[in-house]
Amino acid sequence: MQKRLKWFAVLTTLGMLLILLGGALVTKTDSGMGCGRSWPLCEGQLIPKVITPELLIEFAHRIVSGVVGLMVLILSIWSWRKIGDIRETKFLSALSFCFLLLQGLIGAAAVKWGQSDFVLAAHFGISLISFAAVFLLTLLIFEVDKKFDADKLIVDKRMKFHIVGLISYCFFVVYTGALVRHTESSLVCKDWPLCVNNGFVLPSNMYEWVQMGHRAAAGLIFIWVLYITVLAYRRYRQQKVLYWGWLYALILVFLQVAAGALIIYSRLNLIIALSHALFIACFFGVLSYLLLLTSRSKKNELALMQTMHMKSKDEDISSSSVTIH
Repeated sequence: MQKRLKWFAVLTTLGMLLILLGGALVTKTDSGMGCGRSWPLCEGQLIPKVITPELLIEFAHRIVSGVVGLMVLILSIWSWRKIGDIRETKFLSALSFCFLLLQGLIGAAAVKWGQSDFVLAAHFGISLISFAAVFLLTLLIFEVDKKFDADKLIVDKRMKFHIVGLISYCFFVVYTGALVRHTESSLVCKDWPLCVNNGFVLPSNMYEWVQMGHRAAAGLIFIWVLYITVLAYRRYRQQKVLYWGWLYALILVFLQVAAGALIIYSRLNLIIALSHALFIACFFGVLSYLLLLTSRSKKNELALMQTMHMKSKDEDISSSSVTIH
């Protein structure tokens, strides 16, 4: 496999992370209207006369998104040509670029015409799908060298249920987290993990419900991942890719929950807030890879059954030869 394709895939994956973090930075610094109602230019100009921090953040995010979008398109075409024989390649190539384009169109629509907080909250989830597609495409490129054994993985129905269920539920957690940012509910509850404003344990308004709903959803996903990791330790230690995948997932979801708590205690420290977005992106990437492995499991089961059947026939023939002799 060409080294240039590998390096380009890694750089594109890092670029997608920059887009995710850049989008989070725009939201957290309230820079979405830094360029006014103009898109893709700022205030209708290539170089605006009045430069503000909000304008710099928004315009830099647009430039990075444009450059990385071009890189994703090149990677999609390049991968299609070089490893198009791998069944997931064409689907991931199309998915990565289409969702990145959709993300850009939603961002442009928000600038030009405005969007409700509930619609804008879906923006981060769409970005995650595009990032995960590029990340998986990169793994496929490295997988060709067979430096880690993922082809023989067999996942039972119980583990499949957890993987599919968890990645689906992850979208809900991500949406609620984005809703917290877009509704400016981050510090409506100044305590953690409960919201005891004014002496009340239960939330008393919509913003507190948004904040506490996200905390409850994040707490459940942590418990769920912890349970599956224990299950993987007991039953899948021999399948290293699956076992280590869940171990990494547990570490990342723990860091994500810890960062969420520190956001409250630090009163929206920007570095911690961006790390919160980074951890959930990496966590979703790991889940996506586990889902990819699950989609291959059926084929591996059939191959194993055929191998066992052939061995059984060979043993029967061998025993018959001994008996005749």
